[in-house]
Amino acid sequence: MTPRIYLDYNATTPLHPEIFPLVNANLNKLGNPSSVHWAGREAKKIITQSRESIAKLLHCDPLEIIFTAGGSEGNNLALKGAVDLNSSRNEIICSEVEHPSVIKTCEFLETKGFKLNWLKVSRDGEVDLENFEKVLSEKTALVTCQLVNNETGNIFPLKKMARMAHQVGALIHSDMVQGLGKMQIDLKALDVDFASFAGHKFYALKGAGFLFVKKGTHLEPLIHGGGQERARRAGTENALAIASLGDGARILGPKIVEENSRLEKMRDDLQNRIVKEIPESYVNGAKGKRVSNTLNVTFSKVDGETLLINLDTRGFAVSSGAACSSGSQEPSPVLTAMGLTPQEASQSLRISLGWLTTQSEIDMFFENLVVAVGQIRKIEIEENMERELA
Repeated sequence: MTPRIYLDYNATTPLHPEIFPLVNANLNKLGNPSSVHWAGREAKKIITQSRESIAKLLHCDPLEIIFTAGGSEGNNLALKGAVDLNSSRNEIICSEVEHPSVIKTCEFLETKGFKLNWLKVSRDGEVDLENFEKVLSEKTALVTCQLVNNETGNIFPLKKMARMAHQVGALIHSDMVQGLGKMQIDLKALDVDFASFAGHKFYALKGAGFLFVKKGTHLEPLIHGGGQERARRAGTENALAIASLGDGARILGPKIVEENSRLEKMRDDLQNRIVKEIPESYVNGAKGKRVSNTLNVTFSKVDGETLLINLDTRGFAVSSGAACSSGSQEPSPVLTAMGLTPQEASQSLRISLGWLTTQSEIDMFFENLVVAVGQIRKIEIEENMERELA
């Protein structure tokens, strides 16, 4: 029987077994949080408790948390709501390896008159701080740079970048979706003005996320309507998904260090085995600082999509890039921004481990990966020989 082994945790995480019974317990609490009666108060209490649990985990004030539908909404709300179209500050800095929801929002703001400056990264996936210093000026309205890259797992120097941005009076936003649960995050220490998060990247239900907005920072609402979230995000709150997010912060938060230490050992062992036993395999971003669960590998002479499908037929769920870019025929823009050729980028695979991953699953995956790569390369050699003979 074909196994079903999930190794695409950067795309989304399953609901954690410890959160599942709590979700069931909240299923019948269906009141509108804005209603004043007992049913509304129950739902409102859930949201308040979740806000407090999240704030405790991330070292911020509960009132600095705005609940959203997820990371993409949080990114749009921060970027569109932070900038002033009439200000003399008319420049935005965006790293070249951001999530599509950040890049496309910045490109939209470019159509509104902002000058968009791209922040370069190195071949190792690290931010070029010299380049950042060059493009940063008193005309900069906003800087946006992720905390953790979704494809390579590289961690960016947000604290240093925030200090540099504030020195010229610019605001800084960070897409921290891939950091939640993979590392300890202290928003007070990082000193960013905005940070976006999504619950489904941290073993909670899909449909809820949140945006951190530093106290005293102006934010124009993206969704107008009711007075929810202190009039910063209108719409009836998804109390059930928000509850799962708060439960995750409270129950799983204390386990972050332990779990990621375990994952790092498994990831590093898998990485070493791949490099040692599969010829012409290269790890992307390995020299830079990375979170513990992510491994991005280029396999020469192997089409990434073909490898992904081959592994899928064997029961393994992996990825060739950002889930939000799936279906695109273009090679990963993250990897090409790092300096890989389009061909190298199209020969790459992202393997992302999670808290439910076991060593036996990794062992089984590696055995099948070796066979799959060998089969694809053999077919490629045979096809080349046929072309030469034709």
